[in-house]
Amino acid sequence: MIRLFVGLALPEATRQRLQGLNGGLPGARWTRPENRHLTLRFIGEVDNGLADDIDLALEKVDAAPFEVTLDGVGYFGSARKARTLWVGVAENPALHRLQAKVEAALVGIGLAPEGRKYSPHVTLARLKSPPRDRLDAYVADHAPFRDGPLPLREFILFSSFLSASGAIYTPEAHYPLRV
Repeated sequence: MIRLFVGLALPEATRQRLQGLNGGLPGARWTRPENRHLTLRFIGEVDNGLADDIDLALEKVDAAPFEVTLDGVGYFGSARKARTLWVGVAENPALHRLQAKVEAALVGIGLAPEGRKYSPHVTLARLKSPPRDRLDAYVADHAPFRDGPLPLREFILFSSFLSASGAIYTPEAHYPLRV
């Protein structure tokens, strides 16, 4: 069994800029810079045969290169039970088209459709009971964050191994975006 997701890698300079947002929020477990990415589709655990089918399906996804701009900071969950701190992505039709093509390819080989609406973001931290006033202040202080436009020339099938020190992401296959 292998745990998989499809995502977009961020440039090293962007991951370092995001690292500058770490700190100042009690209850935050910050993601490692090398793990910061834009997820297109979480797949979960699959056997090796299905992993091969996923690879073949993703090879057929056809999309042109595009750019994204990271824009703003927010969180998932209610203010009382915030669970994930993130950096958002400025509205981007090309990103949504690519995500829809990836979704269609995976559903086409028998994976269940993703039940949640796609909300592109880069996870900064997992949260455990941050003080609401500190969370509100953090989001307000970092709301102006912006980085980009960032050129995207490929998407990647990643494996994810969960260890005691956090997740380890490994690129398993690269799929070029082509005109």
